[in-house]
Amino acid sequence: MDSIHPLRPIAVIEPEALLHFQPDQATATARFLSLCGPQSALHTWPIPAAGPDQQPLASHSLWWGPADAEQVLVMLSGTHGVEGLAGSALQCDLLARLNSGAQTLAAGSAVLFVHLLNPWGAAWLRRCDQDGIDLNRNFIDFGRALPDNPGYEALRNALLSRSDSLRGQVLARYRQCHGDAAYQIAISGGQYTDPQGPFHGGRRASTARSMLDQLVERYQLSRRRLAVIDLHTGLGAYGYGEIICDHPGGSAGLATALAWYGDAVTRAEDGSSSSVPKTGLLDFYWQALMPPGSCFVTLEFGTFSTAQLFEVILADHRLHRAAPLTPALLTHPVKLALRAHFYPQTRQWQQLALFRTRQVTQLALDGLSGQTETP
Repeated sequence: MDSIHPLRPIAVIEPEALLHFQPDQATATARFLSLCGPQSALHTWPIPAAGPDQQPLASHSLWWGPADAEQVLVMLSGTHGVEGLAGSALQCDLLARLNSGAQTLAAGSAVLFVHLLNPWGAAWLRRCDQDGIDLNRNFIDFGRALPDNPGYEALRNALLSRSDSLRGQVLARYRQCHGDAAYQIAISGGQYTDPQGPFHGGRRASTARSMLDQLVERYQLSRRRLAVIDLHTGLGAYGYGEIICDHPGGSAGLATALAWYGDAVTRAEDGSSSSVPKTGLLDFYWQALMPPGSCFVTLEFGTFSTAQLFEVILADHRLHRAAPLTPALLTHPVKLALRAHFYPQTRQWQQLALFRTRQVTQLALDGLSGQTETP
């Protein structure tokens, strides 16, 4: 049975809220910074890589609320680069609503925005970072042997082949022999052997991971109750924001997620999610540091089919293996297809994403402040 939450009206999406959806990383960053205000607790985290116009790139963090807040909503965007274009807009909407008073916080609550965890991927329309690392596979113990993914090794040559017929035959045969879940895990579960391939978890901690370590220390996050929402796009039903929870079965984190978000919570572990089990997720990093009464969820906004998701990602990796990194690459049909998959430009999709984010954000804030009611 769903938890019963206090009724809080969510307004029809105002036309001006759609202005948060900006065309590229530079304008998305500019809009976010314009909403921060001169006195805000903003911090810039430069990365050692440049954008298409040779502009310096950086992530940004913003603390909104009292410095001694006991409970904190952490909202992250751009874990997967290009997906951050939508995630930035959703963060801007919350920040604008906080500034205007349309969104309020309970006493003792604050919000920490982490804007574009992977700014290079957002700038160059890639999911990986400047080192080819998929940040959402990077959170493993690099002091131990790297995880194996034999399914990826079996499919690697076909995945990166320029022959559509060969790729289609090999993938179809693997899927038929091993099943859909094993097929998805082989491709997207995470691999640590092929830096130029998709879903590569890296061979060392990423720049973003180091930044998060510093953020956690700066704000003493392991000592505060946390509701972490990581914004993603590209997987699941069109326009729907799926609340994916990877806290293990029987854990306090899962119990917290179910209490706050009710039966809308889905889990890769039990097969109820559009996602499948993966290695090295960002979730695991936060789970390890969270105090009781906290939880991490991925808010995943669906766009088009999983088959299309795999195709645009694989096409992007094939393109980058063959072509130099130049600004002209951003207008290549492969890039336009990838951008369209992860950042739909229709008003309907944008309105759906805004509405759902406001709804889930309020559920998280209610949960943190103890306003969630259970029967």
